Amino acid sequence: MELDLAGAELKAVLNRLRRAQGQIAGVIRMIEEGRDCEEVVTQLAAASRALDRAGFAIIATGLQRCVADMESGRSTGEDAEQMRARLEKLFLSLA
Repeated sequence: MELDLAGAELKAVLNRLRRAQGQIAGVIRMIEEGRDCEEVVTQLAAASRALDRAGFAIIATGLQRCVADMESGRSTGEDAEQMRARLEKLFLSLA
């Protein structure tokens, strides 16, 4: 399954990933500085949520494409079932 995100969707996913990247860099600095454990864990949780949201946005785009393919008749029953199984596996990998 290819990643086919439209401009606005791609920008939103990239923004979430950049936010997570900055948060992870912040966590590293906090650990190096010996900051409070609660602050570190809070920042790490925020980074994890940003990564999860980016993953869910990517999966949602795949689901949308899958439904569009089925509605247009471009996808056979077997193709649709394989796509559903792949998307389910991806979704569960984030759960």
